[in-house]
Amino acid sequence: MTKYDHQKIEQKWQKYWLENKTFAAKDFADKPKYYALDMFPYPSGAGLHVGHPEGYTATDIISRKKRHEGYSVLHPLGWDAFGLPAENYALKTGTHPNVSTQANIKTFRRQIQSLGFSYDWDREVDTTDPKYYRWSQWIFLQLYKKGLAYEKEMTMNWCPQCKIVAANEEVEQGTHERCGATVERRNLRQWMFRITDYAQRLLDDLDTLDGWPEAIKTQQRNWIGRSEGVEVDFTIKGEKVRVFTTRPDTLFGATYFVLSPEHPLVSTITTADQKSTVEAYQTKCAALSELERTELNQEKSGVFTGAFAINPVNGKEIPVWIADYVLMSYGTGAIMAVPAHDERDFEFATKYDLPIKYVVAPPAGSIQVGEGEFRTFEAKATQKVESHEILSKWLESQGCAFASNEGYLMNSDFLNGLSVTEAKEAMLKYIDEQKLGEKKINFKLRDWIFTRQRYWGEPIPLVFDEAGECFPLHDSQLPLVLPETDDFHPTADGQPPLARCTDWVNIEGYVTDDGTVIIGDAPAGKTLQKFTRETSTMPNWAGSSWYWLRYMDAHNDQEFCSKEKEDYWGPVDLYVGGTEHAVLHLLYSRFWHKVLFDLGLVNSIEPFKKLVNQGLILGEDGEKMSKSRGNVVNPDEIVNSMGADTLRMYEMFMGPFEQAKPWSTQSTGGMRKFLDKIYRIYTEKEMTDGCPLPAFRKVVAQTVKKVQEDIDDFKFNTAISQLMIFFNEAQKYDTLSRGAMKKILVLIEPFAPHLAEEIWSEVFNETESIAYAPWPTYDPKSLEDDSVTYAVQVNGKLRGDFTIAKDADKDTVISQAKEIENVQKYLAEGEIKKEIFVPGKIVGFVVK
Repeated sequence: MTKYDHQKIEQKWQKYWLENKTFAAKDFADKPKYYALDMFPYPSGAGLHVGHPEGYTATDIISRKKRHEGYSVLHPLGWDAFGLPAENYALKTGTHPNVSTQANIKTFRRQIQSLGFSYDWDREVDTTDPKYYRWSQWIFLQLYKKGLAYEKEMTMNWCPQCKIVAANEEVEQGTHERCGATVERRNLRQWMFRITDYAQRLLDDLDTLDGWPEAIKTQQRNWIGRSEGVEVDFTIKGEKVRVFTTRPDTLFGATYFVLSPEHPLVSTITTADQKSTVEAYQTKCAALSELERTELNQEKSGVFTGAFAINPVNGKEIPVWIADYVLMSYGTGAIMAVPAHDERDFEFATKYDLPIKYVVAPPAGSIQVGEGEFRTFEAKATQKVESHEILSKWLESQGCAFASNEGYLMNSDFLNGLSVTEAKEAMLKYIDEQKLGEKKINFKLRDWIFTRQRYWGEPIPLVFDEAGECFPLHDSQLPLVLPETDDFHPTADGQPPLARCTDWVNIEGYVTDDGTVIIGDAPAGKTLQKFTRETSTMPNWAGSSWYWLRYMDAHNDQEFCSKEKEDYWGPVDLYVGGTEHAVLHLLYSRFWHKVLFDLGLVNSIEPFKKLVNQGLILGEDGEKMSKSRGNVVNPDEIVNSMGADTLRMYEMFMGPFEQAKPWSTQSTGGMRKFLDKIYRIYTEKEMTDGCPLPAFRKVVAQTVKKVQEDIDDFKFNTAISQLMIFFNEAQKYDTLSRGAMKKILVLIEPFAPHLAEEIWSEVFNETESIAYAPWPTYDPKSLEDDSVTYAVQVNGKLRGDFTIAKDADKDTVISQAKEIENVQKYLAEGEIKKEIFVPGKIVGFVVK
């Protein structure tokens, strides 16, 4: 029996691919392009576990198939290596982050290459390489010059464990997603990106992404959070305070007013007897994260300021409170409270015994308010609603808790009797005529907090003169290289470690004619000035917000990517990665790409045409793999014992690609046996150039069709199932068609490339790699059956069936039907009055 020596064969072909640059992408090839991209891996010290290769295997299968189909394929890989994990590891072990990062990259590269992925390693990038982050800095400067980067002091999320500012998107349930520590709120100066300037485009352009999962688009829509409404001016002690509302029809129902505890007006309007209470509450709120304050299930709290606001539509005074659920960073930092028609406001009003005024009532009809108890409402303006319970029952029946868009206005002066839709329009007209406010579109999305108070990140290419004025560095000063230092510990007060690199921070230079700064001696006519550098660094999101563009032109020293190469390769055709990046990375990268589009540097408004999310591969215990759970499986173990092709095939066979599934090391043995069977059939069966039998031609055609369609649909498990069906059939034959078996080998190659290359070379004596062999075709006629089954009826009842040659004529078919023993029994009961023949389906007899 022929033995398949996976270690020898896999090392042989991996060496061949690297030495021959088999998968090097060809720029400007005279063929259609295809760009398949994996989400940027972060090279941690733990190395890969068996869950990591799942997405890489999928893109590799697609890339290999596209090469077979005649595409010029770009399939690159690199390393997203700046950021907290590397720095925290360095702090823990005393190793410089650059040393540990390069060691981790080496491990990741070895593991990934051992799996036989068809990456173009000549385009490998590393975000910590100055040749790469030079262009991250350059893109940052383009955003700065475009007015999209600004510095601002504001309340930030501060992680006391990581000792950095965390973006809103990095805070989950009040904790930092990186370490799980409870986030604090601090006032700090930070560099921000005006991502909100692109909010509408980020929202609208989701509709162009037909190749994205709807669930991911929904998450982005919800995060961007567009709402249409109106801003209305209330007055507090002579000061106008704007509120935003999507329900201007409920203005007559506003019974109290709420300011954010951080609102600058709080200190001036608070009465003397409420001052100490208000200040104590402000201190309490400052310790809470935004998520904690806005959590729907959290009990709302607040305090009265002693002041009153005047409702502009009726001139009535309503008390002004401050409350934790109102944020200064969202909207105007102030709200009008309509407790009868807003659940949050109702809870607050009930807790503090504030007035509740109903202004929207149900349309005429009945509603059940208790078991067997119905309440009938009269028409429109004459309706009376005595209890909140009755109103909320009706609202629940409309599918929403409080703010129903059905019903009619009451207790609302000139709006009485109008439907909600009519009342909105009438109130908008009134506000406009009386100059009480204006229409407004609001977004939940906040500006992006960009800087971090840590060492291991890209330096920010900005400097400040002695007056504190900020200047961008001249392009010739890039890359601004991260200074070498062993003192990179973060500080509890948020002082960046780079601030301690005084020789690097304090520099001299001059301002050029275009307003940028060059460090060094000033030429004639220019004044030498003292400057200090920005000491915060960029977050790791910087390098991953544009990396797909660098792969297109990885070694260009003059541009981040030439326009010609971006025109050829862009946009990315397929992007595969986890759902955990639904908001953070995908939103940031879309934003940077759109800025580059506006600058005329890329040719598409969106970077990724198709997005596919893989499901997690769980540990054998059904839990997410992690070192703490002790359920991590190292792929090296499987590659050494079973082979890389076994690992690849098994991961694709485990179940639907998008679903989570548990790992089973024991089950990999079954996949290895299947590969052994393939190897034996190819090496031990006799191959001939003769035409295969019709039955074999049919299973070949079925396999080509099924595997082709399933790969395109990411149904890798059912494609492998079809290959198993084929080899079970092939095993029955002593002699196989050489041409048919070569076709099937090309189908195997995307899944098990080492095995396919070996057979291609040793069995078929091919001298060129199988990687570019044409994708097989099939004759649809081969799928057609040569025989057909007829149902036989007597007096309309089924009495038997039989199979006969497809081209048999009517007389032969009817004659065969009469030979069926059970049919003969019923035909003998009388005389055949009529014979019925439906070609390929039915033979019928009418017997009297």
